[in-house]
Amino acid sequence: AAGPVTKEIQIWDEYVGRFEAVNRVEIRPRVSGYLEDVHFYDGDFVEEGELLFTIDPRPFKAALDGAKARAEAARTAQRLSVNELARAKRLLDAKAGSQEEYDRRLQAKQAADADVAAANAAVEEAALNLEFTEIKSPIAGRAGRDLVNKGNLVTAQSTLLTTVVSIDPIHFVFTGSESDYLNYSRLAQSGERKSSREEPNPVRIKLDDQEDYEIEGLMNFIDNSLSATTGTIEAQAVVENPDGFLTPGMFGRLRLYGCDPYEAMLVPDAVVQFDQSRQFVWVVGPENKAQMRPVTLGRVVDDNMRIIEAGLSPDDLVIMSGFAMLRPDAPVQPMDPQKQQAAERKEAAAEPQSAAE
Repeated sequence: AAGPVTKEIQIWDEYVGRFEAVNRVEIRPRVSGYLEDVHFYDGDFVEEGELLFTIDPRPFKAALDGAKARAEAARTAQRLSVNELARAKRLLDAKAGSQEEYDRRLQAKQAADADVAAANAAVEEAALNLEFTEIKSPIAGRAGRDLVNKGNLVTAQSTLLTTVVSIDPIHFVFTGSESDYLNYSRLAQSGERKSSREEPNPVRIKLDDQEDYEIEGLMNFIDNSLSATTGTIEAQAVVENPDGFLTPGMFGRLRLYGCDPYEAMLVPDAVVQFDQSRQFVWVVGPENKAQMRPVTLGRVVDDNMRIIEAGLSPDDLVIMSGFAMLRPDAPVQPMDPQKQQAAERKEAAAEPQSAAE
């Protein structure tokens, strides 16, 4: 038998989730035409503004030249209307012209102004369409496959050319249960732990091939509602990824900081017993008789030690073995833990010799 262990612990809650890109962009053309060239290799890392595709620009250059010519014609007509309006104004002031003629010249000038504005807008539109023949990456990140090869016709707003995903930083997305959400909300309400909506609480992540939680990150998002179908809420952490090793879609296991360090009472998880309605441990009672002690269990922490939230005191002696032979008020003989370990080692050492005999 031995007393409970009291030590300072820090709680981390565990969740399974996956990495997702902070930004993911589907690259589609904004004008239709024949693809003239592809300027990257599949899987390349591309910078923001880097040229990815070129659509044949010749039809758009011709359209721009035509728009500029029409704009110049509109400006010429506008200059003529200005001169004619000024002449009509002089004649009207000299009582040599009519008000009706002046009004016609004024309307002609206003129409010419509108034609110039429309022509200038057409030039801007044609210039934009020409600019859109060079398709550039809107973000820095890793490009996917080139989905359309050189020489193919692409359609504006429709044809998917490739995708680009940002790499550094990267998000880790996971879901928590309603009970976890309530627990964190209660802790925030009582001031024991700030909500991850207000404080970037730390997280630790491990991948499938890792033994320890080596990757560090910070919480940066909790959804605004729980799912009505699953009763879970989505949350997100941000992780630095300067070498690009972490890849969107990769799964991992996350530990989220649960509460500040505190003194907890622990016993080996193996000594906790269960019946149909409760959990309990066997303790040495008065006159060295076994007693069932109902306990409130916390989580299992390092080395398979179980947190006991209520039911035990530091002075209790917890029975560590021989549970099959125990009954309430059965006499027990407490053994010093060091002597008990020595006896177990001696018994283990004697087993091979007995087998040899």
